[in-house]
Amino acid sequence: MTGSATVRVLRDRTAGLFLVVVVVSGFGTSAMWLAAGVWVKSLTGSDSLAALAVFAMWLPVLVGPALGTIADRIPAKPLLVGANLVMAGLLTSLTTVDSAGRIWVLFVVLVLYGASFVLMGAAESTLIAGAVDARLLGDFNGLRMMASEGMKLLAPLAGAGLYARFGGGAVALLDAASFALAAGVCVLLPAREPAEAAPAGRRGELTAGIRQVWGSPVLRPLVLAGSVAMLCAGLNGAAIYAVIDDVLGHSPTYAGVLYAVQGAGSVVVGLLAGPLLRRLAERVFTAAGIALFAVAVGVRALPYDAVALVASAAIGAGLPCVLIAAMTAVQRETPEAVLGRTAATANTMMMVPNAVALALGAGLIALVDIRVLLPLVGAAGLLTATLLVTGRRGRLTDAPAGPLPSSAEA
Repeated sequence: MTGSATVRVLRDRTAGLFLVVVVVSGFGTSAMWLAAGVWVKSLTGSDSLAALAVFAMWLPVLVGPALGTIADRIPAKPLLVGANLVMAGLLTSLTTVDSAGRIWVLFVVLVLYGASFVLMGAAESTLIAGAVDARLLGDFNGLRMMASEGMKLLAPLAGAGLYARFGGGAVALLDAASFALAAGVCVLLPAREPAEAAPAGRRGELTAGIRQVWGSPVLRPLVLAGSVAMLCAGLNGAAIYAVIDDVLGHSPTYAGVLYAVQGAGSVVVGLLAGPLLRRLAERVFTAAGIALFAVAVGVRALPYDAVALVASAAIGAGLPCVLIAAMTAVQRETPEAVLGRTAATANTMMMVPNAVALALGAGLIALVDIRVLLPLVGAAGLLTATLLVTGRRGRLTDAPAGPLPSSAEA
């Protein structure tokens, strides 16, 4: 069944092309994500500015609903092609960043980088929801997660090597090439006009995504649970170097090993997500992922390498369940006319807590022993999972999706 569903997704032209885009652009993005902070640090010597480089890419998520409104008004294919080409051009400008005095150019490009991903993510949801069978949306989102995380296993190493040998400009050109290639693939996507939305006024347009999420008995609990889970994920991420140093007694480079194992866990769950979502209620699937993540975070307080490696794999497998289930529900439950706004709003509601927690966690680590903080974060995650499965249920979360049709029925 897993193989059959995967083949069906890959045989869909739109879904297959999107997965190619994820692989191509994901490689350049992962390399650039690593290089940006190192680049700022090497030019300015400032740890704070280096941290801001990553935050700059997160910043546009705060205005996700507004960017989603734009995505709902522009045909998805031209938006995707144009956004990729614009980013390819902007990234080439980074070859001029060779001193601290020009670091502002890098920050401007990073903010626009984040904005482009919000826009493209919203446009992607619109195209995929209209092209892929609703029963296969979980498979597509799982494969998308697998492709994205797979690139994170390879690209950072390539980016680090390229940066060490040729500098940040070379990494920027690699990323620009990946965007240009992604634009070429997007040209092959089918054209699809945006759905007509009823007039609602400017304020109504901006809040349409929020109303859709909050008013849905299916989406609201999933997105809220995702928000708490991503808050816990941010605290866990902020604690990683304290775990490596204070608990395990390794050098900071050991983070690369833990992240690689975590990525492997995400790749595995990406392949299994679709079949599991067809067999389990969405809340159960999401709660199981949160619970696995929470237990793994809690046991990171134990001073054993084997436990740390298993916990990293479990975190990589558990946390994506939240995102896959929530975005699959958004794509299936939302009218096409407001799908871009709703997808961007759900993304904002889940990702902003993660960014806030990364900053909050830096302060908490200085005040609370890591061996106490991590079990508390794990307990919060377990409570969230419990409330999700025991709370009031929406109509699509009471039972798993039905079986896929046979080949003759499809």
